Order: sequence, then structure tokens, then C-alpha cells
Amino acid sequence: MRLIIGIIIVVVCVLGGYAAMGGHLEILWQPYEAVIILGAALGAFVIGNSGAVLKQSLGIFGTLFRGPRYDKAAYVELLGLQFSLFKLVQAKGLLALEQHIENPYQSPLFQRFPTFIANHHAVEFMCDYLRMVTLGTNNVHEMDALMDEELETHHQERERLVSAVQAVADGTPALGIVAAVLGVIKTMGSITEPPEVLGHLIGGALVGTFLGVFVAYGFFGPMAQSLRNIYDSEAKYFLSMKVGLLAHISGYPPVMAIEFARKALMSEVRPTFAEIDEATASLPAAS
Repeated sequence: MRLIIGIIIVVVCVLGGYAAMGGHLEILWQPYEAVIILGAALGAFVIGNSGAVLKQSLGIFGTLFRGPRYDKAAYVELLGLQFSLFKLVQAKGLLALEQHIENPYQSPLFQRFPTFIANHHAVEFMCDYLRMVTLGTNNVHEMDALMDEELETHHQERERLVSAVQAVADGTPALGIVAAVLGVIKTMGSITEPPEVLGHLIGGALVGTFLGVFVAYGFFGPMAQSLRNIYDSEAKYFLSMKVGLLAHISGYPPVMAIEFARKALMSEVRPTFAEIDEATASLPAAS
């Protein structure tokens, strides 16, 4: 909804303002100028990016329309999962984790948290580090560095898509100039036409410059920024897991470990201490 509202505001304000000052909207209909600019932008996008990025780009619009995938309820669930895992270790020892982390998709403990279990990367992250703990890894600083390296890699994988979209935004104004120059070349071939014809041709050529700047700063640039904001927001999900795990490895009791994890969240989605206390109190004992 936010994306649609933004698009409507941009289009209405630009085209509406142009029409209100007496401009003729029909002159802006230059489909071949659009083909030149957007087609060249697409080609440049393909040239400049790897197959992995191109595949990742297929989900751009789904991500933009959906927004961040984690809301407050998802974070309450995540903190509840961490509490259950840490409580199980506190009650029965590290070996009690093995049946759950080796087969998380068949684990009754993980099945209680559907949002988490639906996220393959989150499941892998949690189980991998808990497995390392069960195997005897208890150096907090080493685990911290390793987690940072993995999260940085995940960030880079997402940031390269943001950079690719931003590169399109940076390039389309220049491609608009290319379209305008081609329009001028076409106009020069009709130099013997009367002024009213030449004026129409020149106006059509200048639409290329307008269109290139319009889509760059009205759509592609904001899309890149929106993707970055979404990815940064979603990264907090994994940061919360990291902080909770490190607190657990450091020996803090479950209630304190998830408080560390809660504090890593952004304020707009961070549940209160009372909400987490209520949620964890209603969880069945893990086995």
C-alpha cells in the first residue's frame, strides 16, 4: 500500500502540475523514447550484474510491496523460541538440544514457532551455532567474530542488489540524454518542415531527458532506498538471534539472554518486557 501511494503521489504531482500549467499531456506520450531509455537500462543491468543478482532481482517488486517481513508478533515468537531453547539447556543440559537442532523441521519445539520455521536461513543460523555450542565451542569472542562474518556476508549479498538498482537510478538520466540526442538527430532530418512541425519534434526529443530524470529520481532511486531500509530492518532479526546466543553462551539465565536479544530490536517492533514475560509464561515446557 505504501508503495502504491508513493507512486500515485509522484505521478499525480508531476503530470498534474504539468497539465495545470497548461502543458499538453499527449506530447509526453513518446513510447520509443521509453523503449530506448528503459531497454538500455535493462541491458545495462544485465551486463553489470552476476546471474545470482539477476535471479535475486526477480523478487524486487514482491519485497517492495510486502515491506519488512517481521512485525512485533514475529519478534515475540523469536524471543519465545530462544527462551524455550535456553530453558531446555538449563533444565536438561546441552545434549537435550541435539534431537531438535539436527532435525528442526520435525522438532515439536521448533514447530511451535511457525514464522521462524518458515525462514530457512534463520533456522540454519540458529541450529548451526547451537550445534557448535553442543560440540564444545564456548569462546564468546570467537563466536561473536564468526557470527559477524556470516551476517556481513548475508548483508553483502543483499547490498549488491541495492547497489544494482541504485546504479540503474544513476544511469537513467544519462540514457535520457541519449534518447533526446537521437530525437534531435531525427528532427534534423526534418529541418525543412514548418516551425509547428519542428516544435513538435523537438518537444518529443526533450521528453527523453524528462523521462530519464523522472524515472531515476521518482522511481528507481526511491526503490533502491526502500530495499535498503527493508533489508536493514530484517537484519535485526538475525542480530537479535546473535545477541541472545552470545548471552546464553556467556552463562546468563534464559530470561536475561532474551532481554539482551530484545534490546537489539528497533523501537517500532520491539516488544515490551511485560509482553515477553507474558508470552514466555504461556509456553509449554520444552522436552
